[in-house]
This record gives sequence, structure tokens and C-alpha cells, in this order.
Amino acid sequence: MDGQATPTKKYTAFLTRRLPEPAWKLLKSQNSNFNLIVRDSEEHIPYKELLESVVGIDVLLCLIPDQVDKKVIENAGPNLKMISTMSVGTDHIDLTTCKKYSIQVANAPGVLTDACADFTIGLLLSVSRRIVEGVARAQKGDWPPWHPLWMCGPSLNRSTVGIVGLGQIGQAVARRLIGFGVGRILYIANTPKPEFEKALGILEKTDLPTLLRNSDFILALCPLTSETRNLFDKNVFSQMKSTAIFINVSRGPVVNQDDLYEALVNKKILAAGIDVTTPEPLPPFHPLYQLDNCVITPHIASAEFESRNNLAILAVKNLLSGINEGVMQTPIDLSHL
Repeated sequence: MDGQATPTKKYTAFLTRRLPEPAWKLLKSQNSNFNLIVRDSEEHIPYKELLESVVGIDVLLCLIPDQVDKKVIENAGPNLKMISTMSVGTDHIDLTTCKKYSIQVANAPGVLTDACADFTIGLLLSVSRRIVEGVARAQKGDWPPWHPLWMCGPSLNRSTVGIVGLGQIGQAVARRLIGFGVGRILYIANTPKPEFEKALGILEKTDLPTLLRNSDFILALCPLTSETRNLFDKNVFSQMKSTAIFINVSRGPVVNQDDLYEALVNKKILAAGIDVTTPEPLPPFHPLYQLDNCVITPHIASAEFESRNNLAILAVKNLLSGINEGVMQTPIDLSHL
């Protein structure tokens, strides 16, 4: 009727599971202007259920195990305009399809940087100082009289560390390495970091063959792209020192696991620590589990209370700002796709 405002459409938001309490409180305190549907579970949502649950929604808040592929996006229908993911990575979301349908996608950049950097150093030390192997030996009673070189491993002090991917996490790791007295840090990255090099004093951009040939520790901290998929294969491992330790805290598919196994068994490299695998979870019968010189953790680099709570809070803030303002706080640029 003339003189009456058109009622504003009330959005419907779907959460694929319950969130940590701080994020949940924030969401509940500000959801009066939209319909909130929450899957009442702490387990990840089965794909079939996700397909059915997204029909007709306007906003989706998902987690990294949720496969938001083309079929899910198209099944949601034309109302779907925003996806907020409680993660830094977006491998689980079909960004190309999101761009096609003008769907905003927001992640949580920077929230997990310190947690992942701390864990990377911890995993590196666990491997180099053979901590996990030592615990297992002690539990089995394999604790012989003291021997000068028993359970020894290489030191970080005065070593050369190679970092493949000097993004936020890579830079945070590099800063932490200074405190361990490393002699040199080599890195490869798409963009040079001259100011950061100057600040650290021992940081040097190089090419991959030089990094592999000279590094005592090699850290994979790169994103998963078409260029980095299977980057660490037989050819790359063959260029490393036989005393090198390899650490992967990026994405499982950047490593050819069969080639890693062969490199470890045939002593092409000394040891490895991997927090990410292909697939995840890695089946318990996988041959890598049988090796004393390989430490495998279940994708827990960001498993820190403060970081995970902040991750969930930012995901909720993205959802709320998207609904209230039309633009999420940390949207991903899809223009390059």
C-alpha cells in the first residue's frame, strides 16, 4: 500500500554444528533480526544432510570438514549470498562456483598464526630431539644404561632452516627460530620480504634447489595450489641432505606420501614430522606409522583454546556483519578466479 515501507526480508542462517561458548553467546545476543538454524551436534555434518539442510538459506556458517562444493551451493538455491567459514583455509569451499553466483565468502585470516607457529617449532623439536620416540621407548622399558650418543639428534643452534612459504605463519616461525640461535634462514615465496629480511638479519630469499641443498631443516608452510600440489616428491626429497629433517604443517596434498615413505626408509632424509596428511584421518595401518623417524599428528597445529575461540568469534562476526551491513568483515577476494 502507498505510504507503507516494504518489510525487510528476514535472513535465514544455518550453522553446521554447535560453536564454542564465547562465539555462541555473541551469536545469540544479536540474532533477533534473522532466523537461526543450528544443527545441534558437535560432530561434522554428513554430506547428504548438508545438501538437504542448505535448501533456501541465505547465510551458511561452516567448518573445515564441511564440503561446500558446487552441488551444495546450487542446492541451496538463489537465496544463498554469504558463506562464513570457521577456518583460515578455504579448500573445502568451491570458490569458483561462489564467484559465479556472486556469493560472498569470508574466512578468518591471522587468527591461528601464533598457535600454528608455536606448534611448528614444537613438532620440529619433537622430531629432531626424538621426543616421541623416547617416550615410546621409555614406556616399553627400552631404557638402557647411559650411552654418549643414544637417542641423540641434530641441534637447531647454528643450523640452516629452509622455509617454503613465508606468509604470516612462515614469518611467525622465522621470528621464533631466532631464539634458538639458528645460523641462517632460507626461504622461497612469491613475494620478496626485504623489510622482514632486514629485521631478522639472517633471512635470505632463494630458489628451491638452493634451499633444498643447503637446509638442515625444511618446513613446508605454503598454501595448497596447483603449483604446490605434490611439490614434495621423490625428486625434491632426493635433493635434500641425508641429514635433513622435513616438517609439513601446511596441507597434506603438498607431499607425495609414497615418496616421503621411500625417502625415510631409504635414508634419503633423516626424519619427518607431519601434521597434515592425505587422506585425513590417515588410516592407522598406513606404513608411515611404522617408522621411528616419522612423527604424525592429527592436524592439531591450531588446537589452542584461545585461537579456536577467536576463530569461532570471527566466523560469527562475519556472519553478523554480512547480515546487518551486507559485507562481511574479512571477505575473500574472488576476482582472480
